[in-house]
Amino acid sequence: MQAAGRGLKLSTKIDFHHRRISQLTDFTELIEMLFPGNRNQQHAAACIFFELKWADAIVPNLAYLETKYDISRRVLQRARAKLSRLGLIEHVSYLNSRYGGQHGWRLSSRFETGLRQLAQRCSVLRDKATSSKEKDGIMLQLAGARCDVSAVVAVTRRAS
Repeated sequence: MQAAGRGLKLSTKIDFHHRRISQLTDFTELIEMLFPGNRNQQHAAACIFFELKWADAIVPNLAYLETKYDISRRVLQRARAKLSRLGLIEHVSYLNSRYGGQHGWRLSSRFETGLRQLAQRCSVLRDKATSSKEKDGIMLQLAGARCDVSAVVAVTRRAS
């Protein structure tokens, strides 16, 4: 994707730099980090986050945000889907007994839990006491073999 009139390439991948994370001060900066290069989706995601944060209960439908904030349905759905995949928001089914038959959208702690688990897993994997050099060497060889297989498959497809 190119920036309008600048010729610069903007990445659409999550901008997950450790220094930037420590400098986050509000939810709009978090949204900007998760939705780089797409201002429309940033706006839609920020609106979703804001509305769910300040709602008194589960929000049954997010469609009202289209008219309230002048967001297209497609952009709203794409932002909602990404927030849901990341675990920042979740849909509660009416079958969920914890919410007494209510259904709709709410902020979720899945993203936070996942990041804590990732940090713990990184700590365990970095620790020499919980691993063996031989096992890590074998895993490294397997990773290299996957690269070789991918290259063979790509060459085979090009030749076809």
